[in-house]
Amino acid sequence: MMASTHTPSALPSDSATDDVAKLAAAAAAAQAAESAEAEAYEKTHVHGVYEAIAPHFSATRYKPWPAVASFLQSRPPGAVGLDVGCGNGKYLGLNPSVYMVGSDRSASLVALANSRGRQLQDQHVQGAKKRITQGELDATAGTGGESGGAAVATEVLVADGLSLPFRERAADFVICIAVIHHMSTRTRRQEAIRHLLRCVRTGEAGQPGGQILVYVWALEQGNSRRGWEEGGEQDLLVPWVLKSQQKQPKQPKQRKGQKGTQDQDTSGVAASNNSGEAPPPPPAAAAAAEATAGLTAATAKSDQGHTDPVFKRYYHLYRKGELEEDVLAAGGAVITSGYERDNWWVVAANEPLPSQST
Repeated sequence: MMASTHTPSALPSDSATDDVAKLAAAAAAAQAAESAEAEAYEKTHVHGVYEAIAPHFSATRYKPWPAVASFLQSRPPGAVGLDVGCGNGKYLGLNPSVYMVGSDRSASLVALANSRGRQLQDQHVQGAKKRITQGELDATAGTGGESGGAAVATEVLVADGLSLPFRERAADFVICIAVIHHMSTRTRRQEAIRHLLRCVRTGEAGQPGGQILVYVWALEQGNSRRGWEEGGEQDLLVPWVLKSQQKQPKQPKQRKGQKGTQDQDTSGVAASNNSGEAPPPPPAAAAAAEATAGLTAATAKSDQGHTDPVFKRYYHLYRKGELEEDVLAAGGAVITSGYERDNWWVVAANEPLPSQST
C-alpha cells in the first residue's frame, strides 16, 4: 500500500475559523453590553447627580488646591492646556499667562464655568483701566501683554471624558482633578487616562513632551474623619444632601453593616471630599443613614419637618499604587506621583519617541 503524499495544511479549517469568529463576536458583544451598563449606571449616579446639584456643588468649590495651583503656575507663558472635568472652572484663568480650554460632562457646570470666566475677564479689564487711569499702564497696552498682565484666555465646552473633541498631541498640559474616580469600571478609568495622554504632545528622546496631572480620591484615609482604610470597600455611593436654608441637626452616624454608601459631612461637602476647601459654613444638613442605596435621590428629614433631596454619587476609591498601574496600562509613563490630603495624584506623559538615526 502506497503512503499518502498529502501534507496537512497549516491553515485553520473553515470550522476553526468560524469558531474563532464566533468567539470574537461574543467577546465584542459582552464588552459592548458591559460598556452600555456602565454608561447607564454613571448617567444615574454621576452625570444626573451633578446636573441636579450643580449650583450648590459650585458654591463649595471656589478655592484651588495648592498642588494643582503650583502645577499650573509652573507652566511656561504661552502654553496651551486643558482642564478635563473642569466643573465650575475654578482653575481656568488661575495662570493668566497660559491659554486653557475646559470641558465637563455637566452642561450646568459648564454654564457656571462660562459665567465665572466672563467675570474674571471683566475684572482684568477693569483692573487694566484702573491702572491706565493711575498711570501705571500704557494705554496702548490694552488688557493683554506682559506690561499689563495677560487677559484671561479660556474656553469651556460640554464633552465626555471618554469622547474628547480635542486635537491629538496638541496640548502642552492637561489637568483632570477628581474626575476619573467617577468611572465605574477599571477599563473605563484606564481608557479615560488614555484619552488624556492622547491630548498632550509626545516628547522625543532628550526632549520632554506634554504632561497630565490626575487626582483621585484615596482609599487610605485612616487618619481622617472619613475613616476609609486599606482593605476596605473601594466602590461606594457617597451622598450629597441638597440642603434647604432652614437649620437642620447633625446627621446620624452610618449603621453598622451598611455597605456601599458613606456619610456626607454637614457642610454640604461629602465627608470623603478631600478638596482642602473651607467654604463658608452653610446650614447643617442631615443625611438619611438608612436611605435606600442605589436610588438617584432619597430624602433627609430636618427638624423643621421638610425633606432635603439626597443624591448619591458613585466613587471608586483608589488604593496605593493603583493610579500608577492605570497610567502604565494606558500607555503612559509616570513622572512623579504621591499622596496629598486623602488623594492620590500622578504627573504622567506619553512615552518619548525613539531617536531618529541619521
